[in-house]
Amino acid sequence: MTAGAARIAIVTVSDRASRGEYEDKGGPGAEAWLRGVITSPMIIDRHIIPDGRDTVAATLRDLADGGADLILVTGGTGPAPRDLTPEAVADVMDKELPGFGEEMRRASLREVPTAILSRQTAAIRGRSLIITIPGKPSAIVTCLDAIFAAVPYCLDLIGAARIETDPARITAFRPKGA
Repeated sequence: MTAGAARIAIVTVSDRASRGEYEDKGGPGAEAWLRGVITSPMIIDRHIIPDGRDTVAATLRDLADGGADLILVTGGTGPAPRDLTPEAVADVMDKELPGFGEEMRRASLREVPTAILSRQTAAIRGRSLIITIPGKPSAIVTCLDAIFAAVPYCLDLIGAARIETDPARITAFRPKGA
């Protein structure tokens, strides 16, 4: 483990992917985006789990309490009956950060009218920032491009690992002196 490296978990929530019936594209898409933007040391762990409020909540609890600084969750944020990721986040969070979901929907609506069906959000548990994102790689890019400038400072504020970004891709916003 690299000293001072940010610990990032990517959780794909999908019944079919967890059974090996469907190729997970969200997890690799999110990892590729992060590796193209974050310039500071990081360790990324990917997980694939089935849909379900209890399963997702237990995974998020374990990752946050185990020291993950940033947790990206792909999948389970739509209106389908098994899409219970936002409810699982609510079960484990200390604080909700609804602005992340609002901005991701705003950015996505420029591309597809069905973005309004998304229930993405973000929350804090301890020293972990949890962000729910879409599962489609192009939508992941749209959403992370829209919100990630605020992520490094949020991590600073909650006592998580400091991350730096490539300003050619995303300029992390930190107030002067932060």
